[in-house]
Amino acid sequence: MVDSQNQDSMTTPTPDISLPRGVSDFLPDTAAKIGYIEAKIRRVFELWGFRRVITPKLEYEDVMAIGLGDELKDKTYRFDDRQTGRLLAFPPDITPQIARIVATRLKGWPLPHRISYSGRVLRQTELQTGRSREIFQSGVELFGLDSPEADAEMVAMAVESLQGLGFDNFKIDLGQVEFCRGIMAESGLSGKPLKDLQEAVTRKDVTALARVLADNSVSGDSRREITALPRLFGGREVLNEAEQIVSNARSRAALENLRQVLDILDIHGVGDHLSIDLGETRGLDYHTGITFEGFVAGLGEPVCSGGRYDNLTARYGVTAPATGFTFNVLSLLRALERRPEVEASTTRDFLLFNGGDDRRDVLEVARLLRSRGYTAARDIIRRGFDSSLEYARRMNIRCMLIIGGKPEDGGCCAVRVRDGVKVRLDRGLLEREGLMKFIEESRGDE
Repeated sequence: MVDSQNQDSMTTPTPDISLPRGVSDFLPDTAAKIGYIEAKIRRVFELWGFRRVITPKLEYEDVMAIGLGDELKDKTYRFDDRQTGRLLAFPPDITPQIARIVATRLKGWPLPHRISYSGRVLRQTELQTGRSREIFQSGVELFGLDSPEADAEMVAMAVESLQGLGFDNFKIDLGQVEFCRGIMAESGLSGKPLKDLQEAVTRKDVTALARVLADNSVSGDSRREITALPRLFGGREVLNEAEQIVSNARSRAALENLRQVLDILDIHGVGDHLSIDLGETRGLDYHTGITFEGFVAGLGEPVCSGGRYDNLTARYGVTAPATGFTFNVLSLLRALERRPEVEASTTRDFLLFNGGDDRRDVLEVARLLRSRGYTAARDIIRRGFDSSLEYARRMNIRCMLIIGGKPEDGGCCAVRVRDGVKVRLDRGLLEREGLMKFIEESRGDE
């Protein structure tokens, strides 16, 4: 026989149930906040006439790669499909999926297509950076319009969404990649010198920029345009300064396009939230015109980004101009999660405590409350009042209703969880306004 001591020593070790680095469980409170943010954004998209699509979590790798730039290809998770022998991939970005849908599934439909989406993507990251591999994206894509008004619509929606989430101190940073392209094309540089030039401009590193110019032969006009790039950011006066500096037709056409977009944004009434950065090189290999990023106070990374990309659907066989943008929902969460209105999204209205033996009354009350739009859960576990009240407090429930209580225990009553304040009630009160006012006061004080 094996004694109990030996049995204990042979106990199966606890398995490793940790998650891979870079992914997370989102518990109810955090999930509620994410849902609140996504719903606010989605409502703006709906009001602007965009219709939602849901993209698959898996694609064939070779199909997905058609719409990806080199950077995103390097960040794609791939694995074998045992059924077909082909490589599968987790999409690292949703926009190429939308382009594929437009070029194939929506081919022949009338333009324009106003499409919105919300979902998670996965990207390979360097583990030591501590960055998440998961990105929650909520965005829109507008296909079929080569128009400054379409570009302005994207920026105006981004502003309206940020305002709807309660931000007031934020900026949308506008660029125009054709402005940079025109200057760099005039330089005559290519290969590594051109890449070094782009990186120096992106970092606004004047020293590195001077080193590139010193090591390579460029014309005097080109040198003047290149050295101006890091300082061409600020308000609308930047356009006038740039117009005095650049002479190539490509860059001047980009400036005119940007002026047209800004004029339309003035009509939308969002000019106070705009800044201009003509030295922005993000997306030079992907975008074809206006680009923008949104920044909020206290967060050192953009919460949204987008711009024009007229060549993407052509990779899938159908040419269509396009513009769009996406929010990084987890970045928004980091900026918003302590806001009272976001905290309030984690709460629920009622926990129903059955003070009697018959469950009929408490279930009928729960149904009545839900019919009026309130959340109501019955505390099915049989336990004492204090234990139920503590449960309600831990679960962020605003009010506990005691239904069917004995007269000597106070009878039926509502208890506001945060401070224990009680109000006596009868069935008639439930069907009138008194209890609802009590709960609204609970909400208003949060």
